[in-house]
Formats: sequence, structure tokens, C-alpha cells
Amino acid sequence: MNIQQQFEAFHETIKLGRFEENQILREKRDIIKDKLELELPKIFERYGEKCPAFSFRDQGSYEMGTGTKPLYGDYDIDQGLYFMASTADYPNPVILKKRVHKALDGHTQQVRIRQSCVTVFYQQAGEPIYHVDIAVYSDGEMNADSVDRLAKGKEYSTEEYRFWEVSNPQGLRDTLLAGFEREIDRDQFRRIVRYLKRWKDENFLKDGNAAPRGIGLTILAYDHLQPSYTNDLDCDANDLEALRILVRATLNRFSYIWDDVEQKSVRRLVVPLPVEPRNDLFGRLTNCHMEDFEQKLKEVQEALDAAAIEVDPAEACKHLQRVFGADFPVPLKEGTAKRHAPAIISSSSSA
Repeated sequence: MNIQQQFEAFHETIKLGRFEENQILREKRDIIKDKLELELPKIFERYGEKCPAFSFRDQGSYEMGTGTKPLYGDYDIDQGLYFMASTADYPNPVILKKRVHKALDGHTQQVRIRQSCVTVFYQQAGEPIYHVDIAVYSDGEMNADSVDRLAKGKEYSTEEYRFWEVSNPQGLRDTLLAGFEREIDRDQFRRIVRYLKRWKDENFLKDGNAAPRGIGLTILAYDHLQPSYTNDLDCDANDLEALRILVRATLNRFSYIWDDVEQKSVRRLVVPLPVEPRNDLFGRLTNCHMEDFEQKLKEVQEALDAAAIEVDPAEACKHLQRVFGADFPVPLKEGTAKRHAPAIISSSSSA
């Protein structure tokens, strides 16, 4: 039984096409870049300041090629805005974010300063359809240690919650792709990440902090993906087996950790970012959310194992559709179920 065709059809359905949806997002990005290049010098001048030189860099899933179509619209793109200014020049990083916000204010109905970025929201008939996250950086060339730093903090954050955080999105991208030697392995990595992201969208609430972060799922794939093929010589991919190995390894990674607040041992999954700041990517999940996360992973494992032992591809795909959603295709039973093998009749020529 081989359902790789269905996996790849699923991938084609959910991936954010570089020359389709991404083209629209690129246009939105470029409009915002043009707006910032025009308005930022004026905004700084209004405050009696000289505008530092700045540049833009693509980052996030857009740059990695792991973008996934959202279930509910609201496509997003991540854009890095790097100011040639040191952290010493702006000890309060929110100042730069305020300048960016001011330059974009009124561009759409809603532009908001969030903890890690400035977000421009696009709406249609009152519903969100796109948003662009602009992460504001102090360029490492201007810092004594040559390290890029991300501006953290909201508009009215207290000093405790506004700071410069070491950040290296380009280094992260290079690290992830360097983890797989062959392009065919990197292709499987991207597919697996997209499957996990769609699983997340199908099985967790869209709002709030109950869902695992996409970057966390990406790093799990980086840590545990073993490129799998039904035929190593011809490199026929086996995404089902790759997922089974990955999910099993992820479940085995859960362990008991003492919680000082609850004064008891709780099961947690700790996954650090492989580059600075090496923070725990699932650290924001509450213990209840973590328990739900583990349970849902077990359900995925059950579905994958059930699909692996099915004789009928249609039945195998039904197991997977349960966890990955209606976009996972189920072939028609006619002509797909395994029939009794024909009897082998010996002839004199082959006896």
C-alpha cells in the first residue's frame, strides 16, 4: 500500500504557492516598503531626529519556503526592518517601533505595535485577509559584538517587557537547511513542516496561546525528521514513514519537570531554538495546553500507525483525513483496494 500520491496532492493543496498567494503578499510587502522609505525620514525629522539608514530582509516561512495556506484566510508575511543604529543609540527599543508605526498609521484600518513586531492588517468586508509582520532590528554592524538584535515591547510596555533580544533569522534559515544534505531531503522537510502546520490549524483554536507555534513545529521537524524513501535508489519519498518516525520521537521527548508554581511534576516538551536566543519554543504553553498538545500528538500517532498497516489506500487516507482535515484526499475505493493476488500457474517453460 502506497499513499505518497495522496500526501503530495495534499501538499499541493495546502502549500502557499510562491507565484500565487505569495505574489499578492509580495505586492503588499513592497507597498509597505515603499511607504516606509518615503515616510520614515519625515517621521524622524518631526521628532528632531535623523533617520538611521535601514534595509529590509525577507524572513520566516516566506523565506524558508514552508508557508501554508491558512484555514481561515488571514495570510501573513514576515519582513525584517534593519536599522543602522546601535542598541546604545536606542536603549528603549519601542521608540523605533513607534516611528515605524507612525510612518504606517492610516495605511490600513489597523496597524498595531505587538511584542515582537509592528503588524499591518488588511481586511475585506470586516474580515482579516492578510497581515504583514514587520520585525524591527538593530543591525549587528552597529553593535560592538556585531550581533543583530530584535526590538521587543509594546507601545506602553514597562521597562521589564521592553528590551533588545539577540536574534538571527538568517542564521536559523541556514542552520535548518544545512541539516539536510540533499535537495530531495530538504523538499521532504518542507512538506513535513507544512503537514504539521495544517494539523495544528485543524486541531487547535485559532485565537489565544493554546496552539503550538509554527516555528516550534518546524524545529521539531529539523530535530527529528529522518528522510524516508520506499526506494532509496530512485528516491521515492515515503512521507507517511517520515511522519511516523518524527511524531514518535516527539512523544518520546516529553518528560516530567518540576513546576515550582503548581508544586508538582508535570509533563513538558522542551524544544530550544537552535540559534540565539535559544528560547524554549513551547514555553508559553500552560501545563493544561501542554497536556492537550501531547494528547493530540498521540492521536496523530494512532492515525499514522493505522494508515501504515491498512491494505486499502482509501481506508488509510480516511485515518489521515481525521487528523489532517478534509483537504487530505481519499481515493475512490474502486480500483484502489488490494484484491486477492492472482494464482501463480506454473508452465512447462518456467518449471
